[in-house]
Amino acid sequence: MTKFTRCGLDIAKQVFQVHGVNEPGVVKGRKTLARAKVLEYFAQLFPCLIGMEACGGAHYWARELTKLGHTVRLIVAQFVIPYRKRGKNDANDAEAICKAVGRPNMHFVAVKTEEQQAVLMVHRARSLVVANRTALVNQIRGLLGEFGIVVPTGVARLRAQLPRILDDAENGLPALAREVLAGLLEQFREFH
Repeated sequence: MTKFTRCGLDIAKQVFQVHGVNEPGVVKGRKTLARAKVLEYFAQLFPCLIGMEACGGAHYWARELTKLGHTVRLIVAQFVIPYRKRGKNDANDAEAICKAVGRPNMHFVAVKTEEQQAVLMVHRARSLVVANRTALVNQIRGLLGEFGIVVPTGVARLRAQLPRILDDAENGLPALAREVLAGLLEQFREFH
């Protein structure tokens, strides 16, 4: 059974890179792993300190590796960069993470529970909806402006005025423009 004191794990979508060292910092293993083999590999290791960059999927992997008895620390990517001694690639990133996780004054990110991540998902989804609604409102206002029709800023103002603009046969909007704006109005209503 392989024994690392600490290791750096560079995670990705399909291929992961491991860089492990012993207590004095001597390299004891470098390995490229397919995603499906990661837990199997770490299940065979003695418990050790594992560092990972705090990125998409890191909290999941931290929870899974902790279940196997390892101690996992997540590091903000900007704190790993100074420890990379060569060009950016998975192996060099894993080595830099391994070095960074062993530093006594390193700042770590707390591993989030599934419940905490679910709450964050709600906030992110809401932010996405708001951003998409704002983009749609601005697009509609810009398109109307191309025909000399100005709607004051604000979601409520557009919500109130756009149906009236589409119903006004005397405002000079061509039929095709009305059709496009009617479709955008339907999308806009879905953001309620």
